[in-house]
Amino acid sequence: MPKFFVKSEQIKDNKIIIIGEDVNHIKNVLRLNIDDDIQVCDLDTSVNYTCGISKISNEVVECIIFNQIESKSESNIHINVFQGIPKSDKMELIIQKCVELGIHEITPVEMKRCIVKVDEKVKKKKIERWQKISEVAAKQCGRDIVPKINDVTNIKNICNLISKYDIVLLAYENEEINTLKSELLKLKNQREKHLNIGIIIGPEGGIEKEEVELLKENGASVITLGKRILRTETVAFVMTSIIMYELGDLG
Repeated sequence: MPKFFVKSEQIKDNKIIIIGEDVNHIKNVLRLNIDDDIQVCDLDTSVNYTCGISKISNEVVECIIFNQIESKSESNIHINVFQGIPKSDKMELIIQKCVELGIHEITPVEMKRCIVKVDEKVKKKKIERWQKISEVAAKQCGRDIVPKINDVTNIKNICNLISKYDIVLLAYENEEINTLKSELLKLKNQREKHLNIGIIIGPEGGIEKEEVELLKENGASVITLGKRILRTETVAFVMTSIIMYELGDLG
């Protein structure tokens, strides 16, 4: 069943009004008709509804609420992926797949070895495009939230945020001893708790040693992911999957 997101203000008197780009998607892409069923999620409350389309125009799609659905698609683990900005369309792939795996936020990070430097003139458009990719992925996989794509940040700002997390994990190819497994074992007894976890991942060229040391000094846990060096677009998938399996809703 197709899923769409609305704000609470669009729900009134057992009716839901869908506006914006979703109208074109319902009408011209999915080619849905009156009496077809859809699922709608209130972004403000994460409450889900099954609905029937009662009216379709060029501006709005009106739906009648049939019932409220109890959804359990969100994990007790809140993950923010601090991703060193990669080149090409790798960031779009990272966003899409991480949303499917259950992350709550992605924060693009400018690091010393980033090949791509996001120009201030196009930064807003980049974030808007990445946010749209997050929304589409959230609809596709049945999320109850649309994970937020934060503004581009830097290592210094991350250092100021580390204390707000239960743990911040920094994947570093030169670390040989401390593993992701050993760090997650420390959190096992907090399994029922809503854990707040940060993941820091370097761009294609990795993270500079000076950046690693600064993050470590401010409380980040530096880990190895094994004997093989993974591509930057692979690391987020691997770490998120393992964390969700060990601590979240997959274990």
